[in-house]
Amino acid sequence: MAKILLAEDEVNIASFIERGLQEFGHTVTVAHDGASAWELLQNETFDLLVLDIIMPRMNGLDLCRQYRTREGYHTPVVMLTALGTTEDIVKGLDAGADDYLMKPFSFQELEARIKALLRRGKEAPVLQLTCNDLVLDCNTRRAQRGDTPIDLTVKEYRLLEYFMTHQRVALSRLTLLKNVWDKDFDTNTNVVDVYVNYLRNKIDKDFDTKLIHTVVGMGYIMGVQ
Repeated sequence: MAKILLAEDEVNIASFIERGLQEFGHTVTVAHDGASAWELLQNETFDLLVLDIIMPRMNGLDLCRQYRTREGYHTPVVMLTALGTTEDIVKGLDAGADDYLMKPFSFQELEARIKALLRRGKEAPVLQLTCNDLVLDCNTRRAQRGDTPIDLTVKEYRLLEYFMTHQRVALSRLTLLKNVWDKDFDTNTNVVDVYVNYLRNKIDKDFDTKLIHTVVGMGYIMGVQ
């Protein structure tokens, strides 16, 4: 079971979520605004953060960014949002969230996400992955191609890591959604294509040898062709 910080400004909703998490055996600390949550994060250590996006004094996106800048990426973050467009999802993931849930959601779904994120954190990581002249450091979550360092967001890192551990395998968009985002999206979403384009701009755009390739009617494949 995990020690969880829940940041949610709606008192009734926070109480409801808190009770649900406690029923699964978690220890929950509640903050009703972003600034209070930030203060708690500076004085306590948590196994996982659950952050609402819209909060007074500091919203969840800014709180997540600030936390990632100071503490890094060891502690998983789940973002709660009533906004479900691709743009909103991307904003949350770019802020440093590992996953997000759209309100309303079931506690069973939240618990499944929490288990997946905590399990991932316990897995012994490969220290370094390579593809041609691209190197991914799994400790710092930074990439380098040749002499060029590449900064990655949380989700860009997860996507690149999955590509690099499945080189020369054609990966469908659905496979990437399930394994990188740990969930089933509406099959009409273009979030995979959005993030593949982000990666291509960072690791392929300025290099002669391209590493991420489109498989028409299927998805994507990584490797030298």
